[in-house]
Amino acid sequence: MTDPGRLTVHHIPVCPFCQRLEILLSLKERLSEVSFDVVDITRPRADWLLRKTRGSTALPILETADRQVIKESLVILQYLEDIFPERAVAQPDPYRRAVENMLTRMEGEFCTQGYLYVMNQDPARRNALREGMLKQYARLNDFLLEHASSGTFLFGEFGWAETVFTPFFMRFWFLEYYEDFDLPVTERYARVRKWRDACVAHPAAQQVSKEEIVKLYYDYAKGAGNGALLPGRTRSSFTFEPNWRSRPWPPQDKYGRSATDAELGL
Repeated sequence: MTDPGRLTVHHIPVCPFCQRLEILLSLKERLSEVSFDVVDITRPRADWLLRKTRGSTALPILETADRQVIKESLVILQYLEDIFPERAVAQPDPYRRAVENMLTRMEGEFCTQGYLYVMNQDPARRNALREGMLKQYARLNDFLLEHASSGTFLFGEFGWAETVFTPFFMRFWFLEYYEDFDLPVTERYARVRKWRDACVAHPAAQQVSKEEIVKLYYDYAKGAGNGALLPGRTRSSFTFEPNWRSRPWPPQDKYGRSATDAELGL
């Protein structure tokens, strides 16, 4: 393998798609070999960054040492897996790799359902969205029972599928806080609950905390994503300053009045 040179990832702090890369690199013990350039989501993308992305605002992107740009987190994950083959995270066996890929294909609908749920502003839709979220977890539960009925992870240890899903298991702490959502303690969700809980507790996935996610994603819970400002507000909950640690916990009632900048510690 040739030396890939210094890689740079342009990313948004606390973004789940960006956390995937950090988890993978942590598993490979290669995190120090990649530079992470932080992009402020509350500001318009800089012209130099838009030139690299050809006008796209989606992050992360990876920039190679010779200034080639790679987009889409799953594509970047595979690139990192290929250039840092030691401590393989993806399964080397073709059938097991296919099973991993089948599971990771389920991530898109799972992610979409969770974000639709947290951003909902209509109380009349809460029950339907809750049922939709439970349906997604039930699909995962069924898949795990079919392919990994015993054990904790899909294949023995935290691997590729866990790297893909864990950031969303963590982001969905905002559903627990703002929608009082959690998996029922029944057999219907027992296998996926075991998997989810082990994923979020894994040492390689500790880049974010529940408090950080709940505080930064307040605006999402009020229907304003990607750094957009709510009426009457001058600062996004995703702002870097003041640091989230110094801010009060946001109000849990997302369907009531919106908190002010001052009430959010902004």
